Amino acid sequence: MAKIYRIAVIGGDGTGPEVAREGLKVLGAASGRFHFKYKTVEYDIGAERYLESGEILPVSVLQELKTVDAIYLGAIGDPRVKPGILEKGILLRLRFELDQYINLRPVVLYDKRFCPLKDKSEKDIDFAVVRENTQGLYCGAGGFLKKDTVDEVAIQESINTHKGIERCIRYAFECARRRNRKKNVTLCGKTNVLTFAFDLWERVFYKIARDYPDIKTDYAHVDATCMWMVKNPDWFDVIVTDNMFGDIITDLGAIIQGGMGIAAGGNINPEGISMFEPIGGSAPKYTGKNVINPLAAICALSMMLDVLGEEQAASAVEASVKKVTREKLKSLAAGKMGYSTQEVGDLVAKYL
Repeated sequence: MAKIYRIAVIGGDGTGPEVAREGLKVLGAASGRFHFKYKTVEYDIGAERYLESGEILPVSVLQELKTVDAIYLGAIGDPRVKPGILEKGILLRLRFELDQYINLRPVVLYDKRFCPLKDKSEKDIDFAVVRENTQGLYCGAGGFLKKDTVDEVAIQESINTHKGIERCIRYAFECARRRNRKKNVTLCGKTNVLTFAFDLWERVFYKIARDYPDIKTDYAHVDATCMWMVKNPDWFDVIVTDNMFGDIITDLGAIIQGGMGIAAGGNINPEGISMFEPIGGSAPKYTGKNVINPLAAICALSMMLDVLGEEQAASAVEASVKKVTREKLKSLAAGKMGYSTQEVGDLVAKYL
């Protein structure tokens, strides 16, 4: 009997439900073409639930999410809720509870018209960032001393374990091997200042490199990485880094590939349940206007299909996104595409 994928759908806040809806439209088309079966279960997790009931992520929902094959997320974030409440209570909690220790961000330029870098084309921007996703400064370790006084001290600690670093770096080497392009992994850090954390990162990096003689290695400080991402993005194949630096450089990656409208990411547990999302946020000012770009959400769907083992379907979705981007869209920005949100979803499904 053929497997039926169980997919949890969290539309979330703002434009999240709109872009997720277009992704699910494409999922339906891909299922029809590539003959796999799936069942979706929708969860009303986000600002509305929190504002109405005070619930963020109920334990009962969390337990259900631990039984699905993948999670498909629209967006989390609402200006009516203090920053950090939903993000920590939903996104970070899911990453930690489900041990989604990899954040994978492909940085691929589909059409040079949308790249802000001078004289760069599609062949120059095609790399991936592997970000450690459950440690570092995002663990929430630290606290306040003498809060709300002139002598206040705030401490935020970066937690780095050998185990956490090793499994992240090993995933990056496997990613480079699977991509089979330049077969190069760059460690992005700050060894000249963060001499404890990145001493450990560097030692583990070169120890694991011995297991991958077919993969080249190099190192770049995070500030140099940002510079080279702008000047010579073609140098990169796979970049591996910690949680904070990964968070920063992937936003730069999104801009050079055309903007948040095309940028997707996966929060991945290679042995468990992964979550896929567009990284542009909830964009509340565009809610309900049918103008937001759904391609990032559709690219996230492609990533989900790939991780689930439906590689042919994943490649076909990406090819359709590339065709729509190159042949149809005037812009990747909300309200400037030349098509509505729903029409862009229809086009991707049609070309599939």
